Amino acid sequence: MTQRDITIVNAGGLHARPATFFIQKANSFKSSIWVVKDERKVNAKSLLGVLSIGIAQGMTVTIVADGDDEEAALDGLETLVTSGLAD
Repeated sequence: MTQRDITIVNAGGLHARPATFFIQKANSFKSSIWVVKDERKVNAKSLLGVLSIGIAQGMTVTIVADGDDEEAALDGLETLVTSGLAD
């Protein structure tokens, strides 16, 4: 299991459309992936889960991945988030 802190740079945070890009990317990996914010941990492959924690621009979240491709998952999600969620 590995984790990484990532700051959200997208102007709208992870609202519906960017969250959709995020979960699509998360679902492209075999690893189990979670987003942790303020002691809440949600499945990064669930749109409702990601939307439920209300991630806004400038917030830092922790992405946790566990599985064979965990490093690739964290790299891919970090690249997506730091690019402004335009994949």
